[in-house]
Amino acid sequence: MSSQKRPHALDPGKEHAPSWYAATLNERVAAPTLEGESRAQVAVIGGGFAGLSTALHLARRGVEVVLLEQSLLGWGASGRNGGQVHVGLRRDQEWLERQVGEAAARRLWELALEARAHLDQLIRDYSIRCDFRGGLLHADHKRRYTEDTRRHVEHLRERYGYTRLRFVDRDEVRSMVATDDYHSGSFDEGGGHLHPLNYALGIARAAQSHGARLHERSGVTQIARAGAEWSVRTGAGRVRAAQVVLACNGYLRGLSREVERHVMPINNFIAVTEPLGEARAGELIRGGIAVSDSRFVVNYYRMTPDHRLLFGGGETYGYRFPADIRAFVRRHALQVFPQLADLRFEYGWGGTLAITPTRMPFVREIEPGLYNASGFSGLGVLLAPYCGKLLADAIAGERADFERFARVPVPAFPGGAALRWPTLVAAMSWYALRDRL
Repeated sequence: MSSQKRPHALDPGKEHAPSWYAATLNERVAAPTLEGESRAQVAVIGGGFAGLSTALHLARRGVEVVLLEQSLLGWGASGRNGGQVHVGLRRDQEWLERQVGEAAARRLWELALEARAHLDQLIRDYSIRCDFRGGLLHADHKRRYTEDTRRHVEHLRERYGYTRLRFVDRDEVRSMVATDDYHSGSFDEGGGHLHPLNYALGIARAAQSHGARLHERSGVTQIARAGAEWSVRTGAGRVRAAQVVLACNGYLRGLSREVERHVMPINNFIAVTEPLGEARAGELIRGGIAVSDSRFVVNYYRMTPDHRLLFGGGETYGYRFPADIRAFVRRHALQVFPQLADLRFEYGWGGTLAITPTRMPFVREIEPGLYNASGFSGLGVLLAPYCGKLLADAIAGERADFERFARVPVPAFPGGAALRWPTLVAAMSWYALRDRL
C-alpha cells in the first residue's frame, strides 16, 4: 500500500481541480503573483464569487482595489460546485418571518430576487459564456414532506406574489425525473444551472476591465492594523489598504478567529458520467432542468451541454477527501438512478464550501474597516456575487441592504472555533441517519 498521504483539502493547488468544469474552461484569466509593496483603497482576500464580485463593483465605482487569491481565480468552491441557481435564501420565508419579523423577511426576499436579477445582469452586461439554463426542481424524497412543500409554495405565491414557483405532484415529478425516489416537489422557473468556473472567470475579466488588480498565487499570511491602515501580507508582498474584505468562505485558514466561530468548512463531492447521448439524457431528466432533493445531505444533479450526468452527493467533515471520489459519489447516484449501473464516471472531484449554524450567510463588518461575506451554505452561485455587490455598496457608504443581511441571525457554533468540529459531525451524522429512516 502506498504511504503517500491524500492532500489537505485546503492546500493551494497549481491547477484547478480535475473536474469537468476545468476540462471545458473557456479561457484562463491572467493574474500575476503579488510581489513587493502595493497600496489600494480596498484589499479583497479571496478569488471566488464573493471576492471577484466585490472587486468588480468597487472598480466600477472607481475605487482602487487589489484582490489576493492563494491559488487560482475560481479555484475553490466557486469553480467546483454543482452550478445550481436557487432563488431565495437557505431558510424559507416562514423561518425568516419568525426570526426577523414579516417586514424584514419581505425585504430579504426582495434582496433574493435582486440577487437573481444581478446574475442575469452580469451575464448580459459582460457577455459571460457560462451555459445558463433555466428550471430547478426541488424533489421530496419522503411522502410526509408533501404537505409542507405544498404550503411553502402557496405561501410564496399568495403572500409574496412569486408565481414562478409551483407545486408538482408525484406523477409529474416522476415524469420530470426518471426515478421512483420522489413523491412530490416544487418547480421554480426562475432557478436553473450554469458552468460555475466559467461564470467566476467571467466576473474576474469584468473586474479587470474596470481596473481591478487581481493576483493569483498570493496567499495571505497576516492581516494587521498599521496605524490608520491595514497591512495585508503575502509570501512575496504586502498591500496597505484603508479597508479589507474577507471573502474566503471555507478557505479562511486562521485569518479571522471571529469569522471561524460562525463559519464552518465542509467538503462536498461531484462526479460526471461519460456522455449518455441526447436521447438518453432527455429521458433521464426532462427539459434539461436542474434537480436537488430534500435529503439533509442533498443530492443535486443536472445534465451538461454534452449530455453527461453531473451528480453531487455525499459530504465529509475532515480535511481529507475520499481516495476514490468517483466511487464515493457513484453510490449516491445509483440510489436515485439504479438504471445507470452500466455507466462509467469519467470525472470526480471534491470541494470545500462553508456553512453557518442557521445556514444563512455571515455578512458582517467584523471591526471598523474589516468586512466578511461567507457561509453561503450551498447557495453561493446566486448569493455570493450579490453579497459582493452589497459589500461594495457598504464600503461606498450605501449600507442599508448590507445591514439587513448583517441583522440575520447567525450565532456562533457551540464551542466556538475550537469545538465546532465534533459538534458538527455529531449533528450531521444524526441528520444523515434521519434521511435513511
